[in-house]
Amino acid sequence: MRRFNIHHLTTYTYSAPVRLGTHTLRLRPREGHDLRIETSSLSISPAAKLRWHRDVEGNCLATASFSEAADRLLIESNLIIQQYDRVPLDFLVDDGAVHYPFRYASKDRPILEAYLTQTDAEQPCQALLQWMSTVWQPGEIIQSYTLLKRLNLAAHQRVSYRKRDEPGVQTCAETLNSGWGSCRDMAFLFMEAARCFGFAARFVSGYSFTALPPEEAGSMHAWAEVFLPGAGWKGFDPTHAGIVGDTHIPVAVARRPESVPPIAGSFGGASLLSMQVGVWITELQGFTSQLEP
Repeated sequence: MRRFNIHHLTTYTYSAPVRLGTHTLRLRPREGHDLRIETSSLSISPAAKLRWHRDVEGNCLATASFSEAADRLLIESNLIIQQYDRVPLDFLVDDGAVHYPFRYASKDRPILEAYLTQTDAEQPCQALLQWMSTVWQPGEIIQSYTLLKRLNLAAHQRVSYRKRDEPGVQTCAETLNSGWGSCRDMAFLFMEAARCFGFAARFVSGYSFTALPPEEAGSMHAWAEVFLPGAGWKGFDPTHAGIVGDTHIPVAVARRPESVPPIAGSFGGASLLSMQVGVWITELQGFTSQLEP
């Protein structure tokens, strides 16, 4: 088990006091057998009324409602989490899904259907199909996991990572034709290709940890998950060409990447001057057994 402290600070500065609409916050990691939240706190200025709920995909959301105007909005999240996914390759795929191609069980298809349909367009673009043909050709005998691993590596090799502050996600054609993209662009490319191959795939937004100095050792990150019968949802990170493990901390999953921004809200009355986001992740030593909600 590894323990991480996550400090996430977002500051919006406006040209004059503004009326703040309701803001939706996706900052709390998805808990399960592989990840537990030890402590958490959420500080907002100006003061806000918080309501918590889960969305249709099971993500934990907080909605913040404001009663006063302000020329600055500060949202600060502090977490200590326990990450147990030390051996991500310790899984068994059901016999019927070991080799590609396979079909999902009829009992699972109604649930997985939303994750099997491409979101980039009604039909896959030609650029995507041409690139996929370099990864696998019909008739090749291959294990399902091996194909996904190959696809993950191919995306990493085809696309050069570039930090991109503009909102939204590039289309697959834009990413493939330009040869560069952010982590969310690369995750979307992998996800759409996996769906074209017939895998159920979804987009994941969260945090990642690297063994760098504290001021550089964390960031918001994006990757994809694929449902493998017997193994469940397994994460693939084309930015780093690896399978997701204990250095990844998922916060939200979605069929479409634009559905899970960390913070979304509205304001009125003046203009936005700046938005500053900082994420700091440090690994902690030791363990405390007292868990807090």
